[in-house]
Amino acid sequence: MRKCKSIKLMTAMAALFFASTVSAKDVTIGYMGMNNPWKHAINEKLIEKETGYNVKWRRFDSGAKVITAMASGSIDIASAGSSPIAAAVSRGINIELVWILENIADAEALVVRNDSGITAPSDLKGKRIAVPFVSTTHFHALFALEQFGLSDKDVKLTNMQPNTINAAWQRGDIDGAFVWDPVLGKIKKDGHVLITSKTLSSWGKPTFDGLVVDKEFGKENAEFMAKILKIAGDLDQQYRSSKETFDASHPIAKSIAKISGGDVNQVANVLALYEFPTFTQQLSCSWLGCGADGGAAKSLKSTSEFLKKENKINDLMPDYSVFVNPEYAIAASKL
Repeated sequence: MRKCKSIKLMTAMAALFFASTVSAKDVTIGYMGMNNPWKHAINEKLIEKETGYNVKWRRFDSGAKVITAMASGSIDIASAGSSPIAAAVSRGINIELVWILENIADAEALVVRNDSGITAPSDLKGKRIAVPFVSTTHFHALFALEQFGLSDKDVKLTNMQPNTINAAWQRGDIDGAFVWDPVLGKIKKDGHVLITSKTLSSWGKPTFDGLVVDKEFGKENAEFMAKILKIAGDLDQQYRSSKETFDASHPIAKSIAKISGGDVNQVANVLALYEFPTFTQQLSCSWLGCGADGGAAKSLKSTSEFLKKENKINDLMPDYSVFVNPEYAIAASKL
C-alpha cells in the first residue's frame, strides 16, 4: 500500500515538474562584448530567476551580425549600436528600440599606432584603418572623415570584427582602428587616441547602444519586457550609486570581465567612459520620450540620413519615432 502511494506521489510530482517545464517560455537574447552592468544579468541569470523564462544567450561580435540574426528571426531581443539599429529599421526589419543601455561617449575611439606616423587627421590619408562595418564606430569613422575633409576613398577603411582587429594590430597589419572595449583598451597600450565618439557626438551625431526587440515578441510578452528593463535599470543604479568606490572587487565588475572577456582591473575605467541614463532620463525627451522630438528618434533619423548619403542603405523611413517604444520602460519604472 505504501509502495502504491509512493508511486502515485512520484508520478504526481513528475507530472507537476513536466507541466512547469512545458509552460516556461523560451527567449533568445543576443548580446555584444562591450562593458556595461547588463552583463551582470547574464552572468547571474537574473532574468531567468525573475521571470521563469528559459533564456538562450547568444554572443555577437558586431551590431551588423546582431541585426542579421534578428532579421532571420533567430533572436527575440538584442543589444546593438544606434548605427546598426538605424540601418535595420531603414531596411524594414520589424524591431523597435526599448532601452538605452549606454550613451557611448568616450567608450569608442579612433586609435592609431604610435609608429604609424599619424599625429593629425590629415595624416590618415592612405592609411589602413580597421572598423566593424555598419557599427556605431563605422558611422562615426565616416562622419569623422567627412569633418576632416577626407572620404573612405582617401583612407583604406577595412571591415574587421573586434577580435580580428586585435590580432591585426598585434601583427602590424593596420595603422589604426575605431573600436570599443575590451579591444580598445588593448590597442591603446601602444597607440594613441586621435578622436572619440564623445567629441563626434558633440558635433551633432550622437551614438548609443540600446536594447531592441522583435515587435511581435514584445507585444506578446509585455510583462516580461517590463521585468527585464527593471533589471537593467536597477543594475545601472547599482553601478551609479557605487561609482566612487567601484573597483575590481565589485560583483558587477567581475561579471563584466567574465562575460566580456576583459581585464577585471580595467572594468571601472572603461565604465567611467560611458553614461548610463536613469529611468527619468530614459523616458525624457533626451532619449525614448517625446516621439519624433525625442533624442533616440532624432539619432536614428540623422544616422539613417548619413548612412543613405554614404550609400549604406537605400531608403529612409518617413518617421523614426515609430521604431522607439517607451511603453515597456514606463511599465518597468512602476515595478
